[in-house]
Amino acid sequence: MNRLFPAAALALLTTAAQAQTPVLNVLTYDSFTSEWGPGPAIETAFEAVCACDLVFSAVGDGAELLARVQLEGAKSEASVVLGLDTNLTAQAAATGLFAPHGQTGGNDLPVPFDDPIFLPYDWGYFAFVYDNTKLATPPTSFEALAASDLKIVIQDPRSSTPGLGLLLWVKAAYGDRAPEIWAALADNILTVTPGWSEAYGMFTAGEADMVLSYTTSPAYHLIAEEDAGKSAAAFDEGHYMQVEVAGKLAAAPQPELADQFLAFMATDAFQSVIPTTNWMYPAHMPEAGLPEGFAQMITPAKALLLSADEAQAARKNALDEWLTALSR
Repeated sequence: MNRLFPAAALALLTTAAQAQTPVLNVLTYDSFTSEWGPGPAIETAFEAVCACDLVFSAVGDGAELLARVQLEGAKSEASVVLGLDTNLTAQAAATGLFAPHGQTGGNDLPVPFDDPIFLPYDWGYFAFVYDNTKLATPPTSFEALAASDLKIVIQDPRSSTPGLGLLLWVKAAYGDRAPEIWAALADNILTVTPGWSEAYGMFTAGEADMVLSYTTSPAYHLIAEEDAGKSAAAFDEGHYMQVEVAGKLAAAPQPELADQFLAFMATDAFQSVIPTTNWMYPAHMPEAGLPEGFAQMITPAKALLLSADEAQAARKNALDEWLTALSR
């Protein structure tokens, strides 16, 4: 009697079953898929309802997503791209690589948002985060920051959505004075990192006084680490908003699963994960509301946000002004 036959047959049946399980590939940024990010919990929750295998593929940061999509074109294995923001959506839509989402229903964003191609899943305000046990009086504007001797870490706008958001924050706040502001800030910039994770790691290691992040970043330290020592500096000129979105690729290998995933983003199972993993505000308020620590975060007196078309139009000049200032 061949005792290997049952095991071999079982392996063949398992392989056949796996082959019949559809795979939804979602392209996103690396912090989303990290063990402390929302990816693992969302994967588990979606697979419980989709009868599929959800696979996240990651690049370094949000701004790299669009470059990856353009490089792969219609040959991409991804069906959904998650992690672009409204500073990039006009450019992304112009590629013709994305399809209308066809979803209905509103959202809980503090600004009107209605895009036929991209759906929001979270949002926040950019801010400079500092250690309040070391810095008693933080700057209250870009001009005050430039006049100080504080060292900051920021992200590269060519690869990072926070980095691009900073350029448009300065542009939205100062308009034609933006080159002047960047010239004054140049000697405060300790370094420019490719993405958010590297920059924030340098800050938490004590290598910089402040780091470009979000008003909600201190909530992580407060809730996850029981550390009240991190704060976001409130700037008088206002804070620029980031709205993160997802979209379906026109050549999606799994278009029906892509539609199901985009609809799932609006559910409590997805949105309730966002505050304490991505440390942003959910686009749809969960039934339980926000975690208690979020009430202690600063609320900007003024919200700044360029439309998708305005952001696309301003991007090149803002980048040129930044590069000019840093090259002097």
